[in-house]
Amino acid sequence: MGKIWETWNSWSLIWRILGGLILGTVLALTVPGLEWVSLIGDLFVGALKAAAPLLVFVLVINALCNASHAAGMGRIILLYVLSTFIAGVVAVIACKFFPVTLTLAGVEAAENTAPSGVAEVISNLLQKIVSNPFGSLTEANFLGILTWAVLIGIALRMASDSTKSFMGDVAEAVSQVVRWIIAFAPFGVCGLVYTAVTTSGLEIFTEYGMLIAVLVVVMLLIALVTNPILVWVNIRQNPYPLVLRCLKDSAIMAFFTRSSAANIPVNMELCRNLGLNEDTYSVSIPLGATINMAGACVTITVLSLAAATTMGISVDPVTAIILCVLSAVSACGASGVPGGSLLLIPVACSLLGIDSTIAMQVVGIGFIIGVIQDSCETALNSSSDVVFTASVEYADLKKRGIAIQPGADHELYVQHGASASA
Repeated sequence: MGKIWETWNSWSLIWRILGGLILGTVLALTVPGLEWVSLIGDLFVGALKAAAPLLVFVLVINALCNASHAAGMGRIILLYVLSTFIAGVVAVIACKFFPVTLTLAGVEAAENTAPSGVAEVISNLLQKIVSNPFGSLTEANFLGILTWAVLIGIALRMASDSTKSFMGDVAEAVSQVVRWIIAFAPFGVCGLVYTAVTTSGLEIFTEYGMLIAVLVVVMLLIALVTNPILVWVNIRQNPYPLVLRCLKDSAIMAFFTRSSAANIPVNMELCRNLGLNEDTYSVSIPLGATINMAGACVTITVLSLAAATTMGISVDPVTAIILCVLSAVSACGASGVPGGSLLLIPVACSLLGIDSTIAMQVVGIGFIIGVIQDSCETALNSSSDVVFTASVEYADLKKRGIAIQPGADHELYVQHGASASA
């Protein structure tokens, strides 16, 4: 059994999920009525539903209590956070003009829980924030979980290194459990697609195609429009040589690895080639793999709004802003495993009054489209780490009168050292 498991995990998750998608479609068209196939999809969603609250709780605590104190990181972190928030805003605008409706079970029964206006949204928000932490975990109250995780994480910043190390070990252990669950994603996807095609026919793939199109277009807008604007504000030079260099050397590799953590060595080498200060990028790149999550914010926002559209929930401007903030904060706690951002969708859905049963169906759809969504998301997240690190350092060099060519190979800090010593 161990050898079978090792062989199974040696195959790319993308191809395994694609195989599950095809198998589920073929079974639905040829032998409908197999309840056990649908049961596999239900069990997969149930496992994710059980693991998600604990995962969010420990990841956010670990991220906050182990946050870096390195000097000179303020502006880079600001760009990370600002870009992630802007990604949420762009996603909201895109969903306003191109709303996506999903096929979900139990929508009619759940519609009665939808909030009637912004006052009710804020009231629900405040009540969930102050909920009992243990009750929040058992009831999957993600707003309460997030609140307590933030408070405990900040408090633990004063703890000993051994305590912080322990929290890191706990976060890694829970992430490993989630990895085991996700290893069965192909079977879960097979069951979910089987149920969807049996119920709605092949038209379901038109729905998924529209969802993928919105996600990819929004991520391209972030990579090619809003991020370059942020870079230009920093360096007041054409940002595209740097942006395109990072897309070529970082995003392509990240697209196929689908892991920001796995792409850290690639980004480190790119920073070295760009002539950046190792003291800075050795901190900013690993940190960016944790908190620079514009792609994850897009995924969380778009899929949450798709669920809201399906249920007929109208999202007013104030609620949309709150959703962008919440999605950005949630994205910063996304797990490093493939599909990790999908498990944070219930956090945003809870703001809109969408219960976890509906939200986890949306998570399941996320795994179906994850072959494309997760690859694009990781490519955006990882390449942006270098974009913002380089832009801040370029700005500092310009202030010192050192000429730069954004995106080109440099030995800038040899020049800087010589200038400083002179």
